Amino acid sequence: MPGNKWKIGVDVGGTFTDFTLLNQNTGALNFYKIPSTPEDPSLAVEKGLLELTELYHVDTSGIDYFGHGTTVALNMLLERRAPTIGLLTTKGFRDVIEIARQTRPHLYDYSVKRPPPLSRRVDRKEITERIAADGSILTSINMEEVQLAVRQFKKRNIKAVAICFLHAYLRPDHEILASEVVRRLMPDAFLSLSSEVLPEFREYERASTTTVNAYVGPKMQEYLNRLEKRLIQNNVKTSPHIIHSNGGMLTVKTAAKLPVRTCLSGPAAGVVGAASISSSAGYPNILAFDVGGTSTDVSLVLDGQPLFTSERTVAGYPVKSPAIDVTAIGAGGGSIAWIDDGGALKVGPHSAGASPGPVAYGLGGKNITLTDANLILGRLNPNTPLAGNISLDVETAYIEMENQIANPLNMSVEAAATGIIKVASSGIARAIRGVASAKGNSPSEFTLFAYGGAGPLCAADVNEEVGCPKIIIPPAPGTLCARGILLSDLSFDFVRSLLVFADKRAWETVINNFEALKEQARQFLINDGVILKARSFKYYLEARYKGQSYELRIQLPDRINSKYLAKFIDAFHIEHKKEFGYELLKRPIEIVNCRLEAVGKTSKPITEKPSQNKTRPTVKETRKVYFGSAFGWRDTPVYGRSCISYRAKIKGPAIIEEMSSTTILPPNYEAKTDNGANLILMEVP
Repeated sequence: MPGNKWKIGVDVGGTFTDFTLLNQNTGALNFYKIPSTPEDPSLAVEKGLLELTELYHVDTSGIDYFGHGTTVALNMLLERRAPTIGLLTTKGFRDVIEIARQTRPHLYDYSVKRPPPLSRRVDRKEITERIAADGSILTSINMEEVQLAVRQFKKRNIKAVAICFLHAYLRPDHEILASEVVRRLMPDAFLSLSSEVLPEFREYERASTTTVNAYVGPKMQEYLNRLEKRLIQNNVKTSPHIIHSNGGMLTVKTAAKLPVRTCLSGPAAGVVGAASISSSAGYPNILAFDVGGTSTDVSLVLDGQPLFTSERTVAGYPVKSPAIDVTAIGAGGGSIAWIDDGGALKVGPHSAGASPGPVAYGLGGKNITLTDANLILGRLNPNTPLAGNISLDVETAYIEMENQIANPLNMSVEAAATGIIKVASSGIARAIRGVASAKGNSPSEFTLFAYGGAGPLCAADVNEEVGCPKIIIPPAPGTLCARGILLSDLSFDFVRSLLVFADKRAWETVINNFEALKEQARQFLINDGVILKARSFKYYLEARYKGQSYELRIQLPDRINSKYLAKFIDAFHIEHKKEFGYELLKRPIEIVNCRLEAVGKTSKPITEKPSQNKTRPTVKETRKVYFGSAFGWRDTPVYGRSCISYRAKIKGPAIIEEMSSTTILPPNYEAKTDNGANLILMEVP
């Protein structure tokens, strides 16, 4: 379609790569899905792009925005695929990343193995230098030691170097001098400076985050270079933007420099999409869960806003950077069912992934999965290719279910398949309840929001144990992460550590720090081509009571002045009581960090409208579906979601099919559509 302008969002998952295509002239949204290519994720991106643009007659030169969510950094950490990195650190602090902190998952279990340091001890070099806690220079940097260390890195064929000096967040001079030596002697090495990656206090977390950034850096750069080349070869003239863990977009240049910020890229996009769609539908408080092929991601959205955290562990390594708070468990459509030594049925955490995939794919998969169980019970259509191009073999899945699960447990195939779904749903429900209760909330006060390729399949089963009054299934739920990318703004966080008490004298320092941060942020947005009217800034203080070791984030107004100190103190007390159940009104408040989020607004897709046709939904077919021992096999009508009109009501049992997912409506449920084309599921007496 010559003359049209297009935006594309692409999310690469462990099993599928999802696409959302927006026609900016008409507001039309289209969705697409193909199997991922784990050996090189950019292959699936290119293949899907070509198929999608051919299907909808898109001239690729008309694509003026390409947003991308990637799992490259996360997978490298999970699989430990990168070579070791070099670390330059202050003399006496060589072993900080190995000693870590006392806090660990099983405090009194001495047999628990910690993940190995990403830099071996032989590749960690101490440098004589010292910056004091007030930012003054105690000991000048020994440049001869730096040169010797870097030459040793070069001899050992080190591909990435992390530099983390004590208190460099206050004064980065020594890190900059050391980096100049690395650039001169190792011009092709990836460089990761703690003063750029995480300019905050807390040495261990800063060192860990900086080394993670260095570890994933070279491969991430290679991937982004390949991706850009593939886009150029296919006449896409815009440079890609990458979504990062806090739900905002980064330019490809920034993402290549700070790949640690993309570790939770895909899940963040889904939460952004869920928050936007649910708020528009009138449900600002949701418990969202995304069931993909490999895992399930759970999050909480309160008053239309996702919850954030700045302290996460990724593959066992602390990563301290702003991120949407997402809890992941190993339960997805490709999760493998197995029997433990005690004869108990288990599902996950291991997954069949995209290759070889479930048994029913016919691609060499030998292990029964959650997808096979849904197919055997009639919940998935054996005659409709999954994601448009994967044929399903129900007969082989049935035989393997019988051999692997049913016979060993002395039960019917139907009971075995139902058990697999029940075990997976119970695990997801536990995670959802945990996320809700961690913040002092009851699921009964929230709406359940199900998405991902397998989310709508198990939504009703999960809600049996969660107890939300309603369930929302958005349009094209299996590609919501790709759609969320198109709902995300360009953003980046700038931070300065202070460590001052909240009084009048310190407040002037706070104001001055925010002015300096705003100038940094303004320049960042200018460099990324954000026009003036699209720029905005959000101000936060991270603070704690004196003696505490954890902080709360308090948002400030757009314009901060000397009169706002009292309001900040009141806001902190209120937030502390809300978070922890108590307040200490006479305890001094210590300000730890000034944080500023720079935002570049992007145009958003128009909310999709359902068909206004008032006719009754047309039944595509009727097939037998098993709904557990309570309901047994039922002749179940199957509907195409695109044919369901506004305010149409469908009573269970029913199945609603679309390209990216299938929604199961048990006999005790009914569904209706709202004016945003969402399905609203409710249990009926």
